[in-house]
Amino acid sequence: MTFSATTILVLALVVALIVAAGVWAYSTANRLDRLHVRGDQARQALEAALARRAVVARSVAITVNGADPAAADQAKRLQALADRAERAEWPDRETAENQLAAAVAAIDISRLPPQLVAELADAEARVLIARRFHNDAVRDTLALRTRRPVRLLHLGGTAPLPTYFEMSERVTAAASTGLEVDTVRTSARVVLLDDQDRILLMRGHDPQTPDMPFWFTVGGGVEPGEPLRTAAVRELWEETGYALDSTVLRGPIWRRVAVFPFDGELIRSEELFFVARAKRSFDPKAADPTVWERRCVSAYKWCTPRDIVELDRSGETVYPYNLDQLLPEAAKVVMGEDEEPEVRSIR
Repeated sequence: MTFSATTILVLALVVALIVAAGVWAYSTANRLDRLHVRGDQARQALEAALARRAVVARSVAITVNGADPAAADQAKRLQALADRAERAEWPDRETAENQLAAAVAAIDISRLPPQLVAELADAEARVLIARRFHNDAVRDTLALRTRRPVRLLHLGGTAPLPTYFEMSERVTAAASTGLEVDTVRTSARVVLLDDQDRILLMRGHDPQTPDMPFWFTVGGGVEPGEPLRTAAVRELWEETGYALDSTVLRGPIWRRVAVFPFDGELIRSEELFFVARAKRSFDPKAADPTVWERRCVSAYKWCTPRDIVELDRSGETVYPYNLDQLLPEAAKVVMGEDEEPEVRSIR
């Protein structure tokens, strides 16, 4: 039996189509698997953030009850709602968390110490960002799972479709305590590594507590309308004198939400961390320091993970927390040349 050239060509095309379909199905199934893993991790992070808020809410209830016995019923209800939110199954968690959020919003924070206000604001901010990460993961998974070819070929397997977690978003204000909360501050930070994978850190202090220095990564606030990458390289140059092309930046790889008192104000900062490698270590010298940096930045240091641990042990806190454990991840990301890393939440 002989085949004509046309038949051979048709068979070749059919085989090519089958192979292409198989490759597409395989890659799509792998992508779905990664999306489901991402969704599971996002849900775990959200559950952890919600659990922390419940703990802080119970602390608020105890404080309110102790400060004002007349508010005993309010404190008792707040504690009961916090307990119920923690024990609720996931399908009922949304309703329970919204009830807890409403109860927290009804608290007069003027009766709370500033530190507890900061803890509550931080807990609520973490819930906010964790919920957004969770819903982003749900959105991306549903966008792929609901495509007709994916449904027809059952590429999603038997995994249930993820669902959004909807709840009211609120960040505690602290005006009644004399502190103002900046709810829109966004910072672009740079994890700058040298050829030995050491990170460049800066040492500074709060103007009101000069005896409590701390260490932090290079970076600062994003100006209105300024792209994150532009802000990151600008801050790097202003604070260290090192010029970097924004295309060299990888990330952002981490996102950190922090609420802390600084110079008499309560600051809420959302920090996005990029990573880059300097060709070699250099002696930093600020090119355009701010007034605070001229007054309160006292040192620079290229740090290994062991150096970071020693700084923490000496009582000089390093931000973000557990940076010594995060550095290997940053070093791995800066070596990559393919896909951009996914942003994950850190402390």
